Amino acid sequence: MRSDSTPLTNRRARRLATRRNRRRPVTTVGAVVLGVVAAAALTGTAPAATASPADLSTATFSLASAITPTALVATPGPEADEARAAATAASTSLAAVTSVQNDIAASGLDIGQPATVDTAALQKATERLQEAATLPATFLPALAEKVTEAATPVDQRVAELRGSLDAAVAKKAAEEAAEKARQEAEAAAAEKAAAEKAAADKAAAAERTSSSSNSGGGSSAPVVSGGGSGDNSPAGAQATARDMLASRGWGDDQFSCLVSLWNKESGWNYKAYNSGSGAYGIPQALPGSKMASAGADWQTNAATQISWGLGYISGRYGTPCGAWGHSQSNGWY
Repeated sequence: MRSDSTPLTNRRARRLATRRNRRRPVTTVGAVVLGVVAAAALTGTAPAATASPADLSTATFSLASAITPTALVATPGPEADEARAAATAASTSLAAVTSVQNDIAASGLDIGQPATVDTAALQKATERLQEAATLPATFLPALAEKVTEAATPVDQRVAELRGSLDAAVAKKAAEEAAEKARQEAEAAAAEKAAAEKAAADKAAAAERTSSSSNSGGGSSAPVVSGGGSGDNSPAGAQATARDMLASRGWGDDQFSCLVSLWNKESGWNYKAYNSGSGAYGIPQALPGSKMASAGADWQTNAATQISWGLGYISGRYGTPCGAWGHSQSNGWY
C-alpha cells in the first residue's frame, strides 16, 4: 500500500504547484496595474512604456479592464470631504478670474496693467483631483493640497486686478466730478459777466439820456452843424475830429484819448448801432436822434456826429481824456 500511495501523493503536489505558478503572473500584473493607476493620478502623467513580452502586455490590459469600480472608489470620509472642498474652492477661484476680466473689459478703463491671470497650474491640479475620484481615499489629501496651493496665487492675482479696477473707477468718478464743477463754475461766471454788462449798458443809457438836456444848452462849446470833409471812413472821421479839437484848443494828447474812446465805442463807424441799447453813430448817442441838434444829416454825416459828440464830452467830462478815464473805470461814458 505505501508504494502505491506515494506516486499518487507526488502527482497531487505537482498539480498544486502548477496551479500556483499559473496564478502568480496574474497577481503580479494586478499589483502593477493598481500601482500604475495610482501613480498616474498623483503625478498627472502616464509612465513611459517599456519593452515587455507580448503575453505580459495582453495580460495587463485584460486585467485593467476587469478591475471592478468598487475596488478603487474613494470611500466616504474626511479625505473625500477635503477633496470636494478643494474642488469647490478651485471652481470659485476660476469663476472669480472670469468675473474680474469681464468687469475690466466692460469698464473700458485703463487699470495700468494687463488683465491676465495664469490658471494653468490650478486647472491641471483640479483635473488630477477629478481623475483620482476612482482611487482609494488615501490618495486624495495630497491631490487636494496641490489644488489649494495652486489656487492661492490665482486668488491673489484676482484680488490685485480687482483693486486696480476699483482704483480706476474711483479716479474716473473724481475726474468727472471735477469737470462738472469746472463747467458749472464757468457757466456761473459767464452768467455773472452778462448780468454785469447788461447793468453797465443800462446805466450808460440812463446817463446819456439824463445828460441830453444839459448838453443841448449853452454851457458847452458851440456845436458846429454839418461840415467836414465828406469822408465818412474811420480815417476821414479822425481827420475831421483832429481839426475840431484844434478849434477847441485841445492838443494831440486829447486827440489820442478821443481815438481810444471812440475806437472802443464804435470803431469810428458812423453807422455803428448797438441793438441792445439803441445807441448810434461814432459817439454812440442814446438815442441817436439826439444828434439832430448838431445837424439834420446826423445819420449820414460823420462830421455831424463828431460835432455833437465833442459837445457832449465837453459839457459832461470837460475833455476827451476825462471821458476816456471814466470809460475805463466804468465801462461807459
